[in-house]
Amino acid sequence: MSRFPIYLLLAVLTGGALLTAALAEPGGEETGHVRELRKAGKILPLEQILARARKHFPDSRMVEVELQKREGLHLYEVELIDSGGTFRELYFNAETGALRSSETED
Repeated sequence: MSRFPIYLLLAVLTGGALLTAALAEPGGEETGHVRELRKAGKILPLEQILARARKHFPDSRMVEVELQKREGLHLYEVELIDSGGTFRELYFNAETGALRSSETED
């Protein structure tokens, strides 16, 4: 499994609104790879994935987002925590935006 960290500690939930920050390392090697995937149309913009995560769990705060490659498929892993302390990992198909799976930890 190959992992491409995109953002760390991305956003803070303020009044129900999820805010995102800029790339952790603008212009870095990993960022360049992600940019190439976007230009080639192989992955959706992160903003679209974040909007889908907000639809599923609007009361959660974002902890981290990573772009992973598993079995030839690019996945966005979106890590969230809600006000009750429940931690969730959502896995979105980076090409289609479909939610493929999720895991929950209390």
